[in-house]
Amino acid sequence: MNFLAHLHLAHLANSSLAGNLLADFVRGNPENLYAPEVVAGIHMHRRIDVLTDNLPEVKVAREWFRPETRRVAPITLDVMWDHFLSRHWAKVSPDIELVDFIRYAHSQVATILPDSPPRFINLNNYLWSERWMERYGEMAFIQNVLNGMASRRPRLEALRDSWQDLDANYHALETQFWTFYPRMMAQAQAGTL
Repeated sequence: MNFLAHLHLAHLANSSLAGNLLADFVRGNPENLYAPEVVAGIHMHRRIDVLTDNLPEVKVAREWFRPETRRVAPITLDVMWDHFLSRHWAKVSPDIELVDFIRYAHSQVATILPDSPPRFINLNNYLWSERWMERYGEMAFIQNVLNGMASRRPRLEALRDSWQDLDANYHALETQFWTFYPRMMAQAQAGTL
């Protein structure tokens, strides 16, 4: 899962949106660094990552990547799941418009920015103002995201080429998303994520 899905699942679970978004920028034990609710959100994010990586549907989807891009498939798929969530937001979350949810999420995350790592602050400088999560619904933007990650981390250069795997398997990936994401939403609402 990427930013939008983590925020959405955190919202459904009544967990800290700030902690769930911050998690990728915190190494080790966060217990003494943040408020308890933020720490709980960090732990939830980590559980979701482990769960998602081990879902049968996600394991199958990884096999659809070519050998030269398979090692970056988990990263590419995380971004792609956000594409489907953004694209189908009205169906997944009919009670709140995507722009309103993003505005709400931004207000929640802003509360922890003064005490956040510089890389997380930098992300937030772009994430909201450039409307990344809304734009995830556009495949051209997904390609830009993958290219941007490849540019920032040369060892992930294969992300550029993984676009072809997404394009070739678009409908099958969408089917996989609809197979597992509603299940994860139900788990979030039940407090079992």
